[in-house]
Amino acid sequence: MKLLLFDFDGVLVDSLDVYEKTVTDCLEQIGQPLTRGREQFLELFEGNFYESLKQQGVDMKKFSDASVDILAKVNYADMKPFDAIRPVLRELTKNHPLIVISSNDSPTIKEALRLYDFDGIFDDILGCDFMLSKKDKILHVIRKYSVTLQDIYYIGDTTGDMKEGKQAGVKTVGVTWGWHSKELMATSQPDYLFDKPEDLLKLN
Repeated sequence: MKLLLFDFDGVLVDSLDVYEKTVTDCLEQIGQPLTRGREQFLELFEGNFYESLKQQGVDMKKFSDASVDILAKVNYADMKPFDAIRPVLRELTKNHPLIVISSNDSPTIKEALRLYDFDGIFDDILGCDFMLSKKDKILHVIRKYSVTLQDIYYIGDTTGDMKEGKQAGVKTVGVTWGWHSKELMATSQPDYLFDKPEDLLKLN
C-alpha cells in the first residue's frame, strides 16, 4: 500500500483565476495589495504560501479575518476540475488511501469535490484550517498512518509543494498542468515530474 497525498488547487482543479482573485481581494481589503499581478502571486507559492505572505510583511491576522467574508463569496462554478484526473483517482483509490493536503480551506475543498463528483475518493482533507504548513500536515499523516516514508508521495504543482514534501521526507511528484511551469518545477528536482494525469497511474 502507498499513501498518495494530493494538493488541491492546480492538481485536481483549475482554480488559478479564483484563488488569485481571492488572495488579491483579501490583500487589497487590508491595504497590502500585490503590485506585480500574477507574477507576484505565483511567487508566493515558491515556498509555503503563508510564510511567503509573512515575509512580505502581510498582517496574517487581518488577512485571515478578511478571507472569511471573501471565501464565502467564492463561485465554485468558476473552478474547473481537471476531468482527466477523475478516472485516474478512482483507479488509484482501489489500492491506496488518497488524502488532500492544501493551502486552501477544507470547507471550500469539500464543497468543490462534492460539486465535481470527487465524492468518496479521499480518505481525509487537510486544509489551512487544520494547519498552515503543508510539511506539518504531511508529518501529521505520517504519524497517523502506518506507511513507510518511501511509500508516501506528495503530488503538487508548485515548487513550494516540492520543498515541503522534501522537508517532510516523502517522495515528491511534480505535475506540469498546474500553476508553475514545467521548467520551474524541474528546478525543485522532484522525484517524479508528470505531464498528464494518466502518468499518476505509474504510482499504482
